[in-house]
Amino acid sequence: MSPSPPFIQQPSGTIDIAQLLREAIPLAKLIGLVSLIALGPFALAVALGVFRRLFTLLTQFVLAVGGGIVLMYVITRAIQLAEE
Repeated sequence: MSPSPPFIQQPSGTIDIAQLLREAIPLAKLIGLVSLIALGPFALAVALGVFRRLFTLLTQFVLAVGGGIVLMYVITRAIQLAEE
């Protein structure tokens, strides 16, 4: 017999809201943390006209690395959920 898919309650076939929130809240916190870290160089790029390009590139780098970290988290959690 195949295992039940994640986020689906087996007897009724409806979406398991509690499990969905347990997975979505840490992901939202991670995305928020990356956004807050990227806000620092972005604010400096807006405030300081002299080093605007440098801080813009730094902001893009932080967002790219943060996006990779978020993607690795999502893939890791998907693998863990598939094994359960």
